[in-house]
Amino acid sequence: MVDLVKLNSISVEAICGVLPEEQQNRQAFEIDVTIKADLLFAGKTDNLQDTIDYGLICNVIERISNDEKFFLLERFAQRIAEETFNVDDRILGISVSVRKLKPPVNIKIGSTEVHIYRDRP
Repeated sequence: MVDLVKLNSISVEAICGVLPEEQQNRQAFEIDVTIKADLLFAGKTDNLQDTIDYGLICNVIERISNDEKFFLLERFAQRIAEETFNVDDRILGISVSVRKLKPPVNIKIGSTEVHIYRDRP
């Protein structure tokens, strides 16, 4: 059985892109995170210590967005996955979607997105 904790549409500003202006100016991104874990015990106890504290994961995403720079969405997503595994040993797997809301392309486009899935190393 697999249980999921989902964090949807997290809004951040970060430096990510290959163009010089993208490396100098923060841009808007939207992030979704889905965590695979066994939540059976938490469902019985109703105790925060028995589940994945998604507030801590939000803190990780905020810190990465504020403190790190990336050229690729793939690396941005990978860093979120890596650091999220450090939050709680009960995390079995994680998927991360990172959307650039205003990509610098020559056509009208809503966003670009990278989606990764990682199992616990």
